[in-house]
Amino acid sequence: MGRATFELTPASRQLTRTGVRASVLATVLAAGLLVPSTALAQDEPDPNAVESASPPVEVDGEAEGLKLADGAVLAPAKVLDIKSVVEVEGGDERREESNTTLKFSLQAEVLFGKDSAELSAKAKGLIAEVAAEIGKQNATKVNVFGFTDNLGSYEHGKVLSKQRAMAVNRELAKILGSGVTYQVRGYSEDYPIASNATEEGRKKNRRVEVSFPRSAP
Repeated sequence: MGRATFELTPASRQLTRTGVRASVLATVLAAGLLVPSTALAQDEPDPNAVESASPPVEVDGEAEGLKLADGAVLAPAKVLDIKSVVEVEGGDERREESNTTLKFSLQAEVLFGKDSAELSAKAKGLIAEVAAEIGKQNATKVNVFGFTDNLGSYEHGKVLSKQRAMAVNRELAKILGSGVTYQVRGYSEDYPIASNATEEGRKKNRRVEVSFPRSAP
């Protein structure tokens, strides 16, 4: 039987080459051997990917720079003073507690009328609670510090903050009696605990702080 002869035209040859290349490319992609460049450009970094860690640096324990100088000794171990802050709902009272001290920040609006240093009825209840904590901790030295916001003159704030601190001090002394010494100061707008740019912040800054040491556990 005679063999059939086929002759490809130039256009047919081009289509054949294109089809072969497409077939080969599809096979390579299916095998995972080639990733299209467009796919690489669209891939985003994986935020959860963990890079392989570098091997740890070897430290020579005998290196001169790691040794104490002759006659030097290590400082004694020290317990870090960790502070916790609790603000009573409504902002009437703020309690800061650390390993060594307790501090109560009482809102001026609750303790006094506007621009006044006369204690309100509610103030006496709050001060009594602070006095109970002072007694519980057996504290014999108490700081009573007054603060204002930055409205008005600094000097007026100095006088008002001192008068308010003195009012709280007198009430504490009535409850606790003798045996406790007080340090009373008025700091005006110094040492704000919030921004004076807003009324909410200024309200927090208008306060009287009562602080004292905690008893040993």
